Amino acid sequence: MNIFPAIDIYSGSAVRLFKGDYAQMTVYDSEPLNVAKKFADAGAEYIHLVDLEGAKTGLTPNIETVEKIVKSTSLFTELGGGIRSIDTIEKYLSIGVNRVILGTAAITNEALVDEAVKKYGDKIAVGVDAKDGFVAIKGWTEKSQYTFIDFCKKMQDKGVNTLICTDISKDGAMKGTNRELYMKLNSELNVNIIASGGVSNLDDIKALREMGLYGAIIGKAYYTGAVDLKEAIEVAK
Repeated sequence: MNIFPAIDIYSGSAVRLFKGDYAQMTVYDSEPLNVAKKFADAGAEYIHLVDLEGAKTGLTPNIETVEKIVKSTSLFTELGGGIRSIDTIEKYLSIGVNRVILGTAAITNEALVDEAVKKYGDKIAVGVDAKDGFVAIKGWTEKSQYTFIDFCKKMQDKGVNTLICTDISKDGAMKGTNRELYMKLNSELNVNIIASGGVSNLDDIKALREMGLYGAIIGKAYYTGAVDLKEAIEVAK
């Protein structure tokens, strides 16, 4: 299993939210590249970036910060947050981002998913965020009409090969990950699943690895020191 340490970017800084709440934001480093380099030093090969401002606005306010990370490290970079057009996808891929994640747009604009997958294949992932069993959109501020599992199956049918699945209630809460959800997803789908939200300790990582998941995102657990990234990467192997 692959470990994706995460950097959430807001106003050019590395931050964390509690349960997706913008009012409960902690700034960890004013220079996200410093954090990315620490990931690489710990043995990380992948990085998960989220533009929190982009998630709200659909724009690319932090693209220079992203480019700095891409150009200054050799990490495989996946990025989400406000990617709602082919132009934005091309903008990020052109600066060297390896995989872009469609979130809100995957629900509100299915034609975009079709076009993006046709054009870019595996460079397109979809982030599916669960809120009370439904898919949440617009930076987790609204619930869509889709149930979580049905939407994941729909994306698989469209040829999406990687799904980043988050249980919002677990995100940043440091109370463990939703193992039941990931087990169900992994048994019912035939795509790469990246677990996100609530990975709080090495036991979570071990459990997800034993399920045969493709990847797991580590966010707050890294920043608070609850999980040592080097150890997490070893356990994931």
